[in-house]
Amino acid sequence: MRAVIKAVLFDIDGTLLHTGGAGAVAWQRAFLELYEVEANITEHTHAGMTDPEIAEIVFREVLKRPGSATERAEAIGCYLGHLADAVAESEGYFVIEGIEELLPRLVEDGILLGVVTGNIEAAAHIKLARGDLNRYFAFGGYGSDSRDRTELTKKALQRGEEVSGHPLDRAETIAVGDTPRDIRAGHGAGIKVVGVATGSYAVDELTDAGADWALETVGDGFPVGDQPP
Repeated sequence: MRAVIKAVLFDIDGTLLHTGGAGAVAWQRAFLELYEVEANITEHTHAGMTDPEIAEIVFREVLKRPGSATERAEAIGCYLGHLADAVAESEGYFVIEGIEELLPRLVEDGILLGVVTGNIEAAAHIKLARGDLNRYFAFGGYGSDSRDRTELTKKALQRGEEVSGHPLDRAETIAVGDTPRDIRAGHGAGIKVVGVATGSYAVDELTDAGADWALETVGDGFPVGDQPP
């Protein structure tokens, strides 16, 4: 069933694209450069975490200390310094099936598009740029806004209102994500969520997590806009 929707917020990693592990490579290079340690973040983190959370976890679990605010900021800056090269070099980078067809259709339908992501803002745009996806998104909520995904989702809604010039009706706004964290964040911000099984979680897991719609891909009955024949 199609919903009457005026704005859609998309998660990035696992929802719009896969970087082929470029983020993990950039974090690893950053901690190797700064502290001469191997930091394999896939061993310590879970999908849907924010970048500030990741930095904190690596300090705690790899360096065995919390790290000061200055040290964590330096680590994030170093990570950003490596991310563009890591994304450009990644042989596993790809835009997820159906996204390149869906986004222009939504724009043509007059639907406002934003991103809601645990990436800090600069990292989000680096990842989107390789797939030429930045051009679709007018606003966003980022890990640099809050380490709490519900709060950064609320920030995205606030920015959407600033861009559109009017309040966003929560009943006419949805989020799209591939993890239970995305679902909890959207619901916490007062909007419904489309769960897509294009990341680390299957349809039934997204359904169990409370997704209002759970799909294999965005092309599998996406509840907004006309679908191709």
